[in-house]
Amino acid sequence: MQPLFQLSTRKYKEEIPLVKKAMSELEGICNVKDGCIISEPFNRAGWTFFNIQLSPDLTSVIETSGMMEGALGYRIAEQLKNFLGHFLESRGIQARIEKIDY
Repeated sequence: MQPLFQLSTRKYKEEIPLVKKAMSELEGICNVKDGCIISEPFNRAGWTFFNIQLSPDLTSVIETSGMMEGALGYRIAEQLKNFLGHFLESRGIQARIEKIDY
């Protein structure tokens, strides 16, 4: 299973370099190459939306390494969404994150 998350922002041009840098940093921390795919953006009602799909390898490392400790949620998918949201927010990214598929 490859978790898929949708991010939305009003400042795409400023935030996408930060998102790419943060995801690259997460791949480095997890020692996983090509751990995520960032989709092409689309606009709707003044917001820009884009998806991030995590690889099974990156997901496995995040889930088993204890990185999600303290992430709130009853289910693993909700915990992963909250972990990823907090990880991005701690790097100055203000995009909203929603789980699409897990």
